[in-house]
Amino acid sequence: MLKVVFLQFAVLLLAALIAAVLGGGHEAISAILGGASYLFPNLFFVLSLGYVSKHGRANAATFFAGELLKVMATVLMLVVVQRMMGLSWLAMLGGLFAVLQANFFAFLLKS
Repeated sequence: MLKVVFLQFAVLLLAALIAAVLGGGHEAISAILGGASYLFPNLFFVLSLGYVSKHGRANAATFFAGELLKVMATVLMLVVVQRMMGLSWLAMLGGLFAVLQANFFAFLLKS
């Protein structure tokens, strides 16, 4: 599952590069923070789910509680970053969208 997070990180860097070329540094930072708003809660979710499953306590309730916390943390981070830094919404959502869509390419990482 960490391979998917690494793929998301690579896609985020690509999205930031595209934002930098098209709009400049401000848009690149916006894209990075937008993607990071999903990447970091997802990383925490993956690590905590791995820990719980390693100790034999994984179940559906654990999964859905973690997923709920991940979504709430993502929304909270997006709102806080936007209000505090006044970033470009379009670039920020572009970075978020790129990281979210990286999951569709995760099948290429089958081991």
